[in-house]
Amino acid sequence: MKRKLQAAALLLIFGVLKLPLEQKVTHDLRTMRLVDAPLHLGVKGNMGQMGLAAAFGGLRGLIATIFQLRAHVEFTRVNWAQVDKYYGFVTQLQPRVARYWEEASWHMAYNAASYYLYNKELKAGLRGTLYRDYVQRGIDLLKEGLSLMPDNARLWQKLGDLHWNRSKDFKASGDAYLSAFQHGGLNFTERFAGYAYAQSNDPDSWAKGYAILKKLYDEKKSTPGLIEFLKMLEQNLHIPAAQRIPDAGPVRTTPDPQSGPLRQ
Repeated sequence: MKRKLQAAALLLIFGVLKLPLEQKVTHDLRTMRLVDAPLHLGVKGNMGQMGLAAAFGGLRGLIATIFQLRAHVEFTRVNWAQVDKYYGFVTQLQPRVARYWEEASWHMAYNAASYYLYNKELKAGLRGTLYRDYVQRGIDLLKEGLSLMPDNARLWQKLGDLHWNRSKDFKASGDAYLSAFQHGGLNFTERFAGYAYAQSNDPDSWAKGYAILKKLYDEKKSTPGLIEFLKMLEQNLHIPAAQRIPDAGPVRTTPDPQSGPLRQ
């Protein structure tokens, strides 16, 4: 009995001495974003026993995958509220996995929004309202992911795509594409920023778009799409004839709401 008490005392002393070192290591890992902080669940995190086990048992990645599969099942059932709910669990469990934010946004802004837009059983006004609500939900999800990962070029690019294709907010699209490029995105995101700004109704955005596209033109990186938008901006900004590019090309003076980003 005495030996057991001595062993227990030694373990207690060792644990007390080891605690500060473990806390420092954990703090350093969280600073480097190699380990996530414990989840503060609250109402939004009320995900039942499985979710709690994941939060406190180190199985967050596994449980996130299970919830992702549940979301896919609800997608096949066209149950958008449930899809949104399960992806909410997924992103709470794995908040720094950009792919989950992207998937959640895609389901809301494209799949759910299109479902309601073309649902002939609903009145036209309600269809439009639900479409806009789900597009906004997709935008909000990407922004939430970006609040945690502001340097993620992929999420910025997807936000630019979403504003271009769905909300038709070309200024916001240009800002998102430019952020994608500034955070290491592929070269086309800089060009798309110029294209988006060119289609805005904001003269300040036209000036931004012109600066981007003229720079690319001067760097011998022009494409048919770039020339088209650059010539449109020359006209909208009243660039003097002597300063305009010599290339011939079609001029589109008003944005085409049905066109997506020109992959050129």
